[in-house]
Amino acid sequence: MFNLFERTIAFRYLRSPRQEGFVSVIAGFSFIGIALGVATLIIVMAVMNGFRAELYQKLVGMRGHVMVMCGASQDHWENGLELTKSHKDVDFAYPVLEKQAIATFHGQARGIGVLGMRSIDLMQRPAIINENLNGSFENFEGQKIAIGSRLAHSINAQIGQNITLLLPDGTKTPFGSIPKQVSFEIVAIFEIGMHEFDKNIVFLPLTTAQQFFNCQNTINHIDVLLKDLKSSKQVISDLHQQLPPAFDIIDWQHSDSQIFQAVQVEKNVMFIILTLIIIIAAFNVISSLIMLVKDKTRDIAILRTMGASKGNILRIFFLTGSCIGIGGTTLGILLGVGFAHNIEKIRKIVEKMLGTELFNAEVYFLSKLPAKIIWEEVVLVAAISLILTFFATFYPSYRASRLDPVEALRL
Repeated sequence: MFNLFERTIAFRYLRSPRQEGFVSVIAGFSFIGIALGVATLIIVMAVMNGFRAELYQKLVGMRGHVMVMCGASQDHWENGLELTKSHKDVDFAYPVLEKQAIATFHGQARGIGVLGMRSIDLMQRPAIINENLNGSFENFEGQKIAIGSRLAHSINAQIGQNITLLLPDGTKTPFGSIPKQVSFEIVAIFEIGMHEFDKNIVFLPLTTAQQFFNCQNTINHIDVLLKDLKSSKQVISDLHQQLPPAFDIIDWQHSDSQIFQAVQVEKNVMFIILTLIIIIAAFNVISSLIMLVKDKTRDIAILRTMGASKGNILRIFFLTGSCIGIGGTTLGILLGVGFAHNIEKIRKIVEKMLGTELFNAEVYFLSKLPAKIIWEEVVLVAAISLILTFFATFYPSYRASRLDPVEALRL
């Protein structure tokens, strides 16, 4: 596409001598602007993808892909559980009793969510049984309790100590309701990685939770994990037909739809805003090339008198501007991908240098700054950058090719 003559002249113009330094400075800023715009866009998209993936993993890790609400059938849920397990696309299903209580420890009190689950079901949840688990769920029976790492840290509780759960509306007497207090031994401290769960959720054995809340043999819902998430709509349709009408079935997208919609909207808005950085850098390319054409007017006239065609001149300046765009885009991709891959390490280094917390888990839900690179999006960002640069390069190149050599030599 570009012959040796065009490439030689174009690369020569990219290395302007000292007297043309101002043009080189503008071209350099254009190069840096494109690189920073591409890198920033890749990093932000990776972080937003990481947030979505981590939120999905944590939420589904706690609640499953599908939730079967027992409703009026909560006192005979065993039949619903067996019917749910028998579906060919269901990988795992388990009953959950979900209630609210007050936890007290060494004079400290706070409201918590209590999940009653069987130990055999807890042992099959990788979101809970992970490398951060302190203790064990193997003998999770009787007056035992598992608490989150952030709750344990906030009240300074450790394994082997006892924590008291208080139920304000407890035992009913002729003189009114007496608060119910039961002491439980801490046998496990889990860390899911989501602030709300690690600080506000505790686990009790299912039968113990039923006794504590005075709801014998009842549950709130059945959590279901599927073999293939794409089959969720079909599974929900089938379960609606198989289960009694008292059971209500919802999937994870409906139960936490607001969170995921907010993340997606923010991702789209950030993509639009940060694309403006690349557009601004493209305008800088136009400015630098117009100034370069103005500075090289006599050179263009001499080249034309020596036999260079209008097409040669157009391709020379188009290649000059394209090299800025291609080089800036390539550098931006390398910076963006490298930064995204090491963003958690970089965050810790910056926090250590500044002596402050940049990523507060209470604000951002997650305990770590996630990043997930989707290569299709990287290709899209690179394509947008290159297209904008090529369009920005064309107009100055066209103007250069239209210069009249006779008029240019008179200037």
